[in-house]
Amino acid sequence: MRLKTYITSLFLITSVVAFSQKLWTLEACVDYAIEHNLQVKNTTYNNDSSKESYRQSVRDLLPTVSGSADYTIRYGRSADPQTNDFVNTDFFSNNYSLNANLDLFRGFQKLNTIRASKFIYKATQEDILQEKFLLAFRVMSAYYDIKFFEGLVANSLEQLEISQGNYDLVAKQVELGLMAGADLYEAESNLLGDKLLLTQNRNQLTNAKLVLIQEMNWTGASDIQLQETMGQEMAAMEEGISLDSLYKTARDFVPLVKSQEYRVTAAKKQMQATRGSLYPSLSLFAGYGTSYFETNVDQNGEVIPFKTQFTDNQSKFVGAQLNIPISSGWSNHSRVKQQKIAYMQAKNNLEIQEQELFQLLQQLVQDNRALIAEYEQSAKQVESQKIAFDIAQKRYEKGLINALELFQAKNLYGVAQNQNLQVGLRLKVNQSTIDFYNGLPIFNIN
Repeated sequence: MRLKTYITSLFLITSVVAFSQKLWTLEACVDYAIEHNLQVKNTTYNNDSSKESYRQSVRDLLPTVSGSADYTIRYGRSADPQTNDFVNTDFFSNNYSLNANLDLFRGFQKLNTIRASKFIYKATQEDILQEKFLLAFRVMSAYYDIKFFEGLVANSLEQLEISQGNYDLVAKQVELGLMAGADLYEAESNLLGDKLLLTQNRNQLTNAKLVLIQEMNWTGASDIQLQETMGQEMAAMEEGISLDSLYKTARDFVPLVKSQEYRVTAAKKQMQATRGSLYPSLSLFAGYGTSYFETNVDQNGEVIPFKTQFTDNQSKFVGAQLNIPISSGWSNHSRVKQQKIAYMQAKNNLEIQEQELFQLLQQLVQDNRALIAEYEQSAKQVESQKIAFDIAQKRYEKGLINALELFQAKNLYGVAQNQNLQVGLRLKVNQSTIDFYNGLPIFNIN
């Protein structure tokens, strides 16, 4: 038994370790986040609710049927239901009824309500998709933040390795009497500064990983390992992106805009449904009833049996009702006006969404041009600073420059590397966002 428990525990521990050491791609992070995000689930519940409201609006076309039964005991002086004479006797009675009502015409209120609830249902479906896309963008941002800080850590390690090599070189030169002790202090200060920078970048990397873990709602995790990327793929950079073409494509599928479009149509149908209350309504009704009275007796003074009374006391009716609204304190007209305002407001909200989408795409296109130019310049700057640093390193080894000049050259090279890394990742995120609005399956979300 102990062996079985040990093997089970070992298997669970191994599974947890293996899961934590999994290399996560961006797509895997997005999929996990969508599956476990509580806000997405909440939006799904809203969709389920609107779906049931739509179904119920269709069922409202069916006739309404109701039945009732009562058992009444009368005490003291009361009217005999059979003879309408007042009696001073305790007795009981039963009444049974079944009623049905069918609307033939109500100003198309029910049909327009069905259409309105259907478009609301479609709108909530788009809300789910919108919530998934927003989550995917947040995950992508957190993902590339990690990539950025991983790059900073790698650059810091490279800088630290250079500083360590210089420190070892100066230490040997001091030992041989070729350099003064002050040079060693300067090299040590540079080395300690790079160690501090490495620690700071590692701390920022840890924080960036925490942000991604929280966006994914990955409970119990404290670290995440991302799959190595195959390069920045900067060969696919495009400067001449057409804003009009991009907007036309995005306008047709962005969930936020489509959702508002459905809500505009729903508001229009709801306005038409409310306007139907101004028209006459026509309905059919029918009913069946019977009763039993303890006071109902035959010629011999015997109470007539229940079965006989149930058959003999039957009553049936059928009819039609026409209701014409004349005046209700102008409340129906007021509701129509309120619904018309709601419709106009929905249309205005759609224009706001379209305007915000256009401005967003306008900013993305402008940023894309700027980032491409920055990336090309920063790449050239890295090459230039690398050459300058290599020259400074050789001059320092020959004693032609001091440690401060070497430190400045090294720092400029490190800053150029970091800037190039940052611009490259920003460009990657920007282009991925543009690809999304171009209709490409960036996140593989239906």
